[in-house]
Amino acid sequence: MQDLTEHVAWITGAGTGIGEAGAVALADAGCSVVLSGRRSAPLEALAERIRAAGGDATVEPLDVTDQPAVQTAVDRILENRGRIDIGVFSAGINITDRNWSVVATSGWDDVINIDLNGAFYCCHAVLPAMRAQGGGLIMNISSMAGKRISTLTGPAYQAAKHAMNAMTASLAIEERNNGIRATAICPGEVATPILDARPVPVSDEDRARILQSEDLGELIRFVASMPPHVTLDEILITPTYNRFAAG
Repeated sequence: MQDLTEHVAWITGAGTGIGEAGAVALADAGCSVVLSGRRSAPLEALAERIRAAGGDATVEPLDVTDQPAVQTAVDRILENRGRIDIGVFSAGINITDRNWSVVATSGWDDVINIDLNGAFYCCHAVLPAMRAQGGGLIMNISSMAGKRISTLTGPAYQAAKHAMNAMTASLAIEERNNGIRATAICPGEVATPILDARPVPVSDEDRARILQSEDLGELIRFVASMPPHVTLDEILITPTYNRFAAG
């Protein structure tokens, strides 16, 4: 396994959920983490937690749909840290009125702009530095919705995550000989705040039985710890408990 001490990791969507758990896990592994998200307060609180545990964390507030702001954030990280070794692009939303009978074009645009375009802007912005330093790792947090079609997540989210998987695969193919690895992580249901947007609420009992953010944090650390000659192209991870089969 690779020693992650002194690696610089940039995490988007770091204020909650998978991004937060990934940041904590990478910091525990020795990475210097840069935390991005739209709301400063949870990022600052997370940075304080990481520092209190002996880790190194800084905050870079960011709306990933703003491409010039994404580039500015990357430039600032490179100025302050000198490199970006790991990118974990976890910023994502879904909407409550998500199915064809109720979805609005504005809702479609919100999901596509954050979940897909935002991830592309981040990948695009870090690639020149990763090429120059001879390598890097990008993890795009996708979903099982990018692998299977159902009515659960709606057309916008499914389209965004299918496209994210294709984008990640194309990135891995084109950049691997530059030492750049790309992984699409596709979880099933995870107990994160995105469940709050579900048209049918998920019970506390079911939330406790599905994947937890910390499970994904451990997976993110595992992927990052793989040696540079190893690429995990796509990872499917699901809860053992299938609440749909259980009725």
